[in-house]
Amino acid sequence: MGIDGRTPNLALPPLSCDAHCHVFGPAAVFPYAPDRRYTPEDAPKEALIALHDRLGLQRAVIVQASCHGADNRAMVDCLRHDPARFRGVSILDGMATEALVAELDEAGVRGVRFNFVKHLGGAPDMAVFDRVLAMVRPFGWHVVLHLDAPDIAELAPMIEKLPMTKVIDHMGRAPAKAGIDQEPFRILLGLARREDVWVKVSGAERIADPPFTAAVPFARALMEVAPDRVLWGTDFPHPNLKHEVDEADLVDLLADYGDADALHRLLVANPARLYGFA
Repeated sequence: MGIDGRTPNLALPPLSCDAHCHVFGPAAVFPYAPDRRYTPEDAPKEALIALHDRLGLQRAVIVQASCHGADNRAMVDCLRHDPARFRGVSILDGMATEALVAELDEAGVRGVRFNFVKHLGGAPDMAVFDRVLAMVRPFGWHVVLHLDAPDIAELAPMIEKLPMTKVIDHMGRAPAKAGIDQEPFRILLGLARREDVWVKVSGAERIADPPFTAAVPFARALMEVAPDRVLWGTDFPHPNLKHEVDEADLVDLLADYGDADALHRLLVANPARLYGFA
């Protein structure tokens, strides 16, 4: 919903971070990728900043989305607009160079994202995957993995072997209607117990129907096993989502995720540690 909508009932702690959000376009300045699987409405940095001002968020991690492909210019433009406020996660392809990674690192990028989600094109070229990860590891970056829940079991051994910090998006996209005891989520909980695995307890609006409360037990379970390695984000502007979302509803849902100490770790301490906020 962006800048429109209500102010949340829940007051967030100072320096709270939206650790998963996007900027799209504007297309006239930052064109979308020719081979994109979807074309979003423009959601430039000004819209994101206005949203965060409404919600009470002072920091953010801009995650490169597949509609822009490996052209990270819109994301980097946002990072450079306010370097103290923003960090980034890039998408890199087989054309990436060490010079490009160094440039992105200087701009505030701290990770690289790979989609394994089928409706976004499925698993990447694993030769490119391995080459890119070898290129970014010396910079201390982490890898963000966007997975479909049914694929977690097959991918778990590969994830465990990656010699770097891993961050798994949106609670593994485990559908809430399948219950907290479903196999993909049990495997995700096992991964989350590893010291090198972080999980975003974002995406309540992706795994559950409105009012999204069915996602709460999933978030609480992940926060219990990995209290210092969980992150949260709005996922603004919610690409490919079939129902409208007021981000204030997602903020208010956090009141059920944990107590004040748990929310401070989730929203302030954890993202500050992973992304190097002051």
